[in-house]
Amino acid sequence: MRYVKWVVIVLFWCVVAAFLHYTLPQHDIARITDTYERRVDPGNNSLFWAGASSGDNAAVTGRDVFFVQTRLADDEVMVYRNEDTGWGWPPFFKFDTANVQAEAADLRSTSAAPEWVAIKHYGWRNELFSIYPNLVKVTPVAGPDARIIPWGNIIILTLLVAVAWAIWVRWRRFRRARIDPMLGDMGDNFDSAGGRLRSMFRRS
Repeated sequence: MRYVKWVVIVLFWCVVAAFLHYTLPQHDIARITDTYERRVDPGNNSLFWAGASSGDNAAVTGRDVFFVQTRLADDEVMVYRNEDTGWGWPPFFKFDTANVQAEAADLRSTSAAPEWVAIKHYGWRNELFSIYPNLVKVTPVAGPDARIIPWGNIIILTLLVAVAWAIWVRWRRFRRARIDPMLGDMGDNFDSAGGRLRSMFRRS
């Protein structure tokens, strides 16, 4: 039973970590090589696409989506989608997809004359399932060695740890004050009942 308990605990924290890794914003230093738009009909991977943009017909499944092709500072290729998040999840409240696409197009450059940008995004890239991270913001930086300190993530994670710690402390106090004494009384009652049954069998 102890192993089952630890498996459940580990799986729970793995799900929490994956959720936070997907949802919290990340920053890549990259050079934009191209921007384009293509028709997308989400299928089994629809969970990893945003909903219809503000003002669009939500009943239509297929839609045109902006994409931004880049080459990262470590020379790896990365492709981002550029979709509104609107009022949905994650709560980036992004409504300016067209403006972001225009900024990205204006910042395209070649390897001979590179212009480096910090790309704020969330999500994962998976070639097998055609999953793309969603670009949120593009900011010019001095070079490929630029460092972005994720102050927002630091604050959010600190608050989450504080809330988790407060809940755990209160649960421990509640368990010591209420549950443990109740379980102790139940154990005493079972022991007493067992003693009475043994006495009855001896007399019989």
